[in-house]
Amino acid sequence: MKVAIFGRFYNKTTTTSVETLLHYLLKKEFDAYIETEFSNLVKSESENESDYTSFKTFDKLDNSFDLLVSIGGDGTILRAITYVKNLDIPIIGINTGRLGFLATIQVNQIENAMQNIIDGNYKISERTLLSVETSPENDDILSMNFALNEIAVSRKNTTSMITVETYLDGELLTSYWSDGLIVSTPTGSTGYSLSCGGPVITPGANSFALTPIAPHNLSARPLIIPDSTEIRLKVNGREEQHLVSLDSRIATLDNGTVITIKKADFRIKMIDLPSESFLVTLRKKLLWGEDKRNQ
Repeated sequence: MKVAIFGRFYNKTTTTSVETLLHYLLKKEFDAYIETEFSNLVKSESENESDYTSFKTFDKLDNSFDLLVSIGGDGTILRAITYVKNLDIPIIGINTGRLGFLATIQVNQIENAMQNIIDGNYKISERTLLSVETSPENDDILSMNFALNEIAVSRKNTTSMITVETYLDGELLTSYWSDGLIVSTPTGSTGYSLSCGGPVITPGANSFALTPIAPHNLSARPLIIPDSTEIRLKVNGREEQHLVSLDSRIATLDNGTVITIKKADFRIKMIDLPSESFLVTLRKKLLWGEDKRNQ
């Protein structure tokens, strides 16, 4: 099995996770590749750099890979999909941070998780993505025009609100007077959208959510729409420019730019192990939140 390993940051948990994973892959004779920048980071943090000299590196992926293992949190997985793109490579996340909805494997579960994958004891959860086009075109967006969690427009360099003119399948919905607007997938419904009052959507639902950010009009509420809907946005405000974010990637657009958002023509495959599922993670997240409030 050919495996890609990706990470972005390093802490004490990362050290244990990397060592456990790589030793297990060696034992099982996996063909393992570490993303180049992460490999350099691992070696610089390791007490014995020679432990990692047998592993090859990658800068790009192709369809010869069978699996990508992300080491970090949900944000690391969001960055990992920029490597996977439309290659249909399944992704599994080892969590080295706080409780996540995508990175669900804890350090003490790594070997068991990998053995389940070897044995075929898992399910594939296919996740819908959003794609975006702008008129006029923007080079930053053209190079990577998709998002797994959400696409959001927001104000830039101002405390003044913006107006987000919103059309669904060519018909005017409304003009949101707010700090911005989030278009979220079911996967992203537990992220930025949720923190702005949006609904939780189960991953298999064929829906998107429109969630205004701090709307001035109190009647503006999150809206669930079919994921077959084409969304067109146009922003105006006191400043000449605004921001558009695709997960963690940000571009600057001129006001009046037409932003067209719709379902991407490919999906991302996430691995669900027997002990983990969206509902199991949701219950943990809710309990974790209750524990935090009670502290």
